[in-house]
Amino acid sequence: QVQWVESGGGLVQAGGSLRLSCQASGIFFSINDMGWYRQTPGTQRELVAHITRGEITDYADSVKGRFTISRDNAKRTVYLQMNSLKPEDTAAYYCNADIQTRGNWRGMIYWGQGIQVTVSS
Repeated sequence: QVQWVESGGGLVQAGGSLRLSCQASGIFFSINDMGWYRQTPGTQRELVAHITRGEITDYADSVKGRFTISRDNAKRTVYLQMNSLKPEDTAAYYCNADIQTRGNWRGMIYWGQGIQVTVSS
C-alpha cells in the first residue's frame, strides 16, 4: 500500500553534490520519523541521517557538516542533500520511514529499493 518514488542518484566526482529524494505514495495516515541509510557490498546497512516528525535531525559522524536531511510533509518526501562528496560515500542509499496505515496504526517501517551513489576520485 505504501511505495517510494526515488530519485537523485548517479555518478559524481569527488567534491560534487547530489540530492536524493524519496516520495511516499499510497494511502496512509501519518509519516513519523524518516531517515536515510546506506550500504556497500559486504557491509551492514548503516544510518546516515535521521529526522523526526518535529524535524529534529541526527547524522552519522562521517557525514556531519556535509549532508543535510530534510522533509516536506505536504509532498510526503524526504530529501538528503549531499555536499562535498567523497569516494567513501559510494554506496546504495535507502530511504526509510515509519508510516501509520489502516492496518498498522502503531506504524511500520517502509524501505526504498535503494539509490546508487558513486563518487569517483
